[in-house]
Amino acid sequence: MNPPLLDRPLRVLRVCVHLLVAGLLALAAGTALADGVAHAGAVAATAVVLGAVYATGSALRRVGRSVGATAAWLAVLGAAWLVLLALTPVGVYLAFPLFFLQLHLLPPRPGLVAVTATTLAAISGFTWHQGSLTPSAVIGPALGAAVAVATVLGYQALYRESEQRAHLIAELTATRSDLAAAERTAGTLAERERLAREIHDTLAQGLSSIQLLLRAAERALPHQPDAAAGHVELARRAAQDNLAEARRFVHALAPPDLDDRSLPTALHRLCATTTAQSGLTVAFHCSGTPAPLPAPVEVALLRIAQSALANAVQHAGASRVEVTVSYMDDGVALDVVDDGVGFDPAALPKPGCAGGHGLAAMRARALALGATLNIESAPGDGTAVAVSLTQDATT
Repeated sequence: MNPPLLDRPLRVLRVCVHLLVAGLLALAAGTALADGVAHAGAVAATAVVLGAVYATGSALRRVGRSVGATAAWLAVLGAAWLVLLALTPVGVYLAFPLFFLQLHLLPPRPGLVAVTATTLAAISGFTWHQGSLTPSAVIGPALGAAVAVATVLGYQALYRESEQRAHLIAELTATRSDLAAAERTAGTLAERERLAREIHDTLAQGLSSIQLLLRAAERALPHQPDAAAGHVELARRAAQDNLAEARRFVHALAPPDLDDRSLPTALHRLCATTTAQSGLTVAFHCSGTPAPLPAPVEVALLRIAQSALANAVQHAGASRVEVTVSYMDDGVALDVVDDGVGFDPAALPKPGCAGGHGLAAMRARALALGATLNIESAPGDGTAVAVSLTQDATT
């Protein structure tokens, strides 16, 4: 199959060859009849036979597809041409279209051999009719063969280049499709990771708080109904907050804690809610003059504080936690410090393991902001989580 860009030139070339053969055959027959040569009828008959053989080969589908059928047709065509060449010197002109047929239909080496043989036959036939070997008898057929070879080789080089270009385009298209699929996959994984962090920092922690409150209510119910009712009320509020978070996931809105509130206000509310739900003393401090921050920065800092407080409540065994947000000229910092049992940071579980996802989520959030996250802890010495953002990261 030829490249689409070369289909039209090839069709034009074929039509030109057909017309050239028909015209030369008509010239050979007409010239013989007009000159009244003795064998004019034989020339005309041979021209008709040659035309019929040529037309038959053009109509047969196997010619051009089967090497054997093509070689056989060219041999019959060449034999008819040799007869015409022997009858009239005009037959030498038919060597030119024969060159194109041989080079186009045969493999490269057999094609060049056939062209060489046809050239020698044309020179010999023209010399026989003239009675002597002249430069014109050699230059004409040789020049025609050279032009045919240059034309066909140029077409074949253009064909190969076009085919390579089509192959490269196909590879680029496939690569672009693979890249688009990889980007979609990466986007899907990133969105899954984001949702996992959101669920861990909000819904999962809220449900854990509700579970703890309901257990406390269950224990207090037989002997302290009022305390049990207080626990149930706190659990109800936690469930209400979790419902708001779930709606935010659906509508992709900002965190409810930050709706119409500044980050310090949201952190203060978070500390108060944690104290009410867990009984852990959580103190909040704001240092410096609060300045508006981009929504993604405030959301990330709030979520890191939520995750750090959840770890303090569930794992640290702490009695007090200090949450401090500091506004400085060159950025903002968040510190969450507890007096719990501490741990060895080098022995952290891998992301996705039980107890390890919260810290991994905090690191991922900080990395997404271009912030610095430091976790300092040791067994028996409590834990300090510090997040700092430069002015560039908060703009």
